[in-house]
Order: sequence, then structure tokens, then C-alpha cells
Amino acid sequence: MKSKGLVLGVGAAVLLLLALVGWRLLAKPYAYQGSLLETPVPAPEIELGDQHGNLFSLRGQRGKVTLMAFGYTNCPDVCPTTLAQFKQIKSGLGSAADSVRFVFITVDPERDTPERLSLFLGAFDPDFTGLSGNRADLEPVWQKYGVFQQQQEADSSGNYTVDHTSRIYAIDKNGNYRLTYPYDIEASAIVEDVRHLVEEGLQ
Repeated sequence: MKSKGLVLGVGAAVLLLLALVGWRLLAKPYAYQGSLLETPVPAPEIELGDQHGNLFSLRGQRGKVTLMAFGYTNCPDVCPTTLAQFKQIKSGLGSAADSVRFVFITVDPERDTPERLSLFLGAFDPDFTGLSGNRADLEPVWQKYGVFQQQQEADSSGNYTVDHTSRIYAIDKNGNYRLTYPYDIEASAIVEDVRHLVEEGLQ
């Protein structure tokens, strides 16, 4: 009887230990894949026209996670890659994508009209939001988000490229600036981060 009681006691202790380990694992904070701002800060406001002629404001996105990138429609590499990632992320999120806004802001206002943005984004997903304006409207936005952009010398045909910051920015449902990602990060990593942001409550 003593040995049976000892076995039961040891078994109960093992189960208790396993439960504690499981609880610790569940209680462990989520580890984000992107570059996390340890202290979330309100994202700088954005008010620009979209490709449909409507005014977009960042504060109007409260309750949704916003993924944002800067680029231009004539970009030969980084921008198409980023928008292809957006498309993969949206697909990977499934129904959670309803709570995410995908935003592309031009760094080439002289060429990126609303019509041009609409055609460009439509090749990836017509629901993506493209923002443009004149240079005076856009420069404060670039500065607030630390976006570098520099137009290169045009060739004999008048074509030129624009060097620019290629990071992806994540704004949470409360309008806080939370994460950034390099453009070549795996889309699956962003999916998990965004899914976690979607599940967070509003404050």
C-alpha cells in the first residue's frame, strides 16, 4: 500500500510539474519577428488622397492593423517584391485580413498619379490602398517616418529611378507605431506578427 501511495504521489507531482511548465510556456510573451518598439508610440498622422480620390487618414483606421510601405510605380525590384509580400500576407491571414489595411505611399509624386497607382496596385490586389499627393504634402510624411528618397539622374528617354527606404511599417489597432520589417523578410513571419496584433484588444 505504501509503494502504491508513493507511486500515486510521484505521479501527481509529475502532473503538477508538467502543468506548471505548460503554464509558463503559455504565459511567455509573444516574440515578434520584426523590429519591435519596446514602448509603442502614436504613429504620426497621415492625410493623403488615395487612388480613388478619397481622403485617407491614419486615425480613421482605428480598430484595424495597418501595414504600410513606401515606394513608386516605376520601381524595378523592391516595390513589386513588397506588394507581392502584401498579397501573400493577406492570403496567409485568411479571415483575419478583414482587420488589416495594406497601404502603399509614393516617393515619386511627379509620376504617381491616382490613376497610375490604381493600375499598379490592381495588378496585385485592387483592395490595397495607394496614397499620393504633391511633394509638399508628402515630404512631411516621409520625414515623420524616417523615409529616405532621392531621385536619380534621368536617362536620355527621361526615365529615372528613385532610391528609397524599403521597410514595411506596422501600426496597431490603437494607432500605435509598433514594428518595422526589412523588405526581404519571409511573409510568413509578418503573418504571425500581424495575426497577434489583430487579436490584441482596443485600448
